[in-house]
Amino acid sequence: MKRVVSLVPSLTEAVAETLPGALVGATDWCSHPADLDVVRIGGTKNPKVERIVELAPDLVVANEEENRVPDLDALRAAGLDVLVTEVRTVPDAFTELARVLAACGAPERPGWLRRAEAAWAALPEPAERTTAVVPVWRRPWMVVGRDTFAGDVLARLGVHHLYAGHAERYPRIPLDELRAAAPDVVVLPDEPYRFTADDGPEAFPGLACALVSGRYLTWYGPSLERAPRVLAEALRAARR
Repeated sequence: MKRVVSLVPSLTEAVAETLPGALVGATDWCSHPADLDVVRIGGTKNPKVERIVELAPDLVVANEEENRVPDLDALRAAGLDVLVTEVRTVPDAFTELARVLAACGAPERPGWLRRAEAAWAALPEPAERTTAVVPVWRRPWMVVGRDTFAGDVLARLGVHHLYAGHAERYPRIPLDELRAAAPDVVVLPDEPYRFTADDGPEAFPGLACALVSGRYLTWYGPSLERAPRVLAEALRAARR
């Protein structure tokens, strides 16, 4: 079995679920599975390169959005094999997950991945389109913009986020402008900023707010199997 270090929480969960024992290192932010017992190598944006090199993994898995190029270059310069994923859509997620797992030594697509693909393929064409803004940070306010995985997830659930055509992927938008956009719903995930019932909805008086798990909105891994149902339920509850 290959020795793997993961720099991406969702890939950590995918590898741990599929190949128990393959992971030897993961970031401090890798929270799933809850009982994961591996060496922690720092954050996604500031991994401890020397510690990763000391682990002598056969493969380091990373993502072009979550991880920084200088860190990945440093790992390669140390002689490590680094696989970098690029995920902007749900189909991208399935393709990249299969690639990562095969590179880690999985002999075939795991059952959870096949079930996740089936769950998304079975989604009916949305009967109506809901408009939304999707903040991912505050102070300053930042929202989901163009060409993002979260945006594609929502689009497949019938949600059109209003900054999908913005020039930036995660633009900074003044709060007054977000309110004036008057979306049907404000989608507030609990990561990267941890929006809660007491921190987020109060900024959008009179607007429906859906508090959702970032694991279902932004992670691509075993959570994809339940994501369509969990997110759809949260969106419906917000608009009742």
